[in-house]
Amino acid sequence: MKKLCKMLALSLALAMALSLAGCGGGASSAPAASTPAEGGSAPAEGGDAAVTLTWALWDKDSTAYWNALAEGYMATHDNVTIEMVDLGSNDYMTQLATQLSGGNGELDVLSIKDIPGYANLINLEMLEPMNNVLTTPAADFGGVLEQLTDANGNFYAIPFRADFWVVFYNKALFDAAKVDYPTNDMTLEQFDALARQMTSGSGAEKVYGNHYHTWRSAVSLFGILDGKNTIIDGTYDFLKPVYEMVLKQQEDGIVPDYGELKTANLHYSAAFQNGSAAMVNMGSWFLATMQQYNANAAKDGYEPVDFGMVKYPHPAGAPAGSTLGTVTSLGVNVNSANKEAAIDFCNWCAGPEGAAIMASTGSFPAVSTADTVATIAATEGFPTDEASKEALTTAAIYLEMPLTDKASEIETVLNTEHDAIMTGAETVDEGIANMNEQVGAILGK
Repeated sequence: MKKLCKMLALSLALAMALSLAGCGGGASSAPAASTPAEGGSAPAEGGDAAVTLTWALWDKDSTAYWNALAEGYMATHDNVTIEMVDLGSNDYMTQLATQLSGGNGELDVLSIKDIPGYANLINLEMLEPMNNVLTTPAADFGGVLEQLTDANGNFYAIPFRADFWVVFYNKALFDAAKVDYPTNDMTLEQFDALARQMTSGSGAEKVYGNHYHTWRSAVSLFGILDGKNTIIDGTYDFLKPVYEMVLKQQEDGIVPDYGELKTANLHYSAAFQNGSAAMVNMGSWFLATMQQYNANAAKDGYEPVDFGMVKYPHPAGAPAGSTLGTVTSLGVNVNSANKEAAIDFCNWCAGPEGAAIMASTGSFPAVSTADTVATIAATEGFPTDEASKEALTTAAIYLEMPLTDKASEIETVLNTEHDAIMTGAETVDEGIANMNEQVGAILGK
C-alpha cells in the first residue's frame, strides 16, 4: 500500500495527530490481568528527559507506514528519537528472537509479524505484558485482543494494523451478464449461487464465478465465521460443509481447479485483472494492488478493471461483516531500559493518532473509525460506490491463527490435509479425520 501514500494525506493525518495526546507507562513483571473490555489505566506521561527508542521492523524502505508513524510520533514528542532497525522480512521473527537472546535490551519496540513468532517470544519471556497499560478500549479491537491473550490472561502486543478479507468483484462482468452486484450482507449460500450465476463461456473465454487462491485460508476458514469454532481446537468436523461446497463448485467448473492452479502457479491477481474471474475472495491488501494496477493502465497500455468490494460472505446466522483477519502488532522488550516511552509509543500507534496516519498511507488500522474509513475511501482509485466504502467496516475479525504455542505444528497438519482434500487425494471425511487425529495428538488429546 506504500504506493498510495500521498504527501497531502500524510500532512492531514499528522495534523489530526497533533491535536491528540498519547499516554505511556510500563511494568517490569506480569501484572494481574485486567478485564479486556475495559483496558488498563493510562500510565503517566514519560517526562521531558531525552529518550532514544530502537524499533525492530522489516522492509523499512518499502513500507510507507513505518516512517510515517515514527515521524508522526516524534513530531508530537520532542524528547523522543526513534531509530528503526530493519531485520528484513525473511525469517523476521526468528531474527528478532535471536536479537533478544541472552537478555539483550538494545531493542525497545518490537514489531510482531505473525502468531507462531509471537507465541515463541511469549514462551521465551521476551515480551512485556501490556494488559494494564493499554490506553485504547480493548473492545475497539473487535475481539482481536482476546485472540492474542495467553492461558494466563495476559496479552503482550497491541495491534496497530489489521488486514481483513472481503470480496472483490468485476463490475463490467456483472453488467454484461445483467446480474446484480454482490451485497454487503451475503450468506455463503447466496455467494455460492452468485458464483454459479456468473460463470460462463469455455476455453480462453471462460469466466469463473469466483477464484479461490491456493492458501488454505481462502477456503476452509469460512468455517470459523460463526464464532463457534477455531482452527486450534483440535476437532474439525465443522469444516465439512465448507469443503463440500467448494469441491462441488470445482467439480461443476464454477471455480478453477485447485491442482491446476498449484501446478501453473497462477496468482489470484492475474486471474482477476485479466477478467477470467468475476469475483475473488481476498484480503484487504489487494485493494492497493488493484489501485496501483489501474493507475498504471494508461501508461502501460491495458484496460483498467472497474471493480468493487463487499463484505465477506458469512454463514447463515452470523452477522454481516464477520470476516477473517491478520494483525500486525507492537510489543515491548522485557529487558528494555526505556519501557515507559516504548509502551507510550505502542499505545500511540494503536490509538487515534497512529490510526489516522495508517489510513493516510492507504493501510488499515487495527481500530477503525469513521474518519479512517473516510480517509481510505478517499485514496486515489478507490471504488466510488457506497457499498465498497461500507465494506471497510467489520462486525468481528477472527484471526486466521489465534494464539497457541502449537501454531506451527497445527498449521503444517492443516495445510497438508487441505492440499490432499482439494486435489482429491483424500475425501473430505478422510482429510478431516486425519486433522482430528494428528492435531489432537499435538494437543495431547
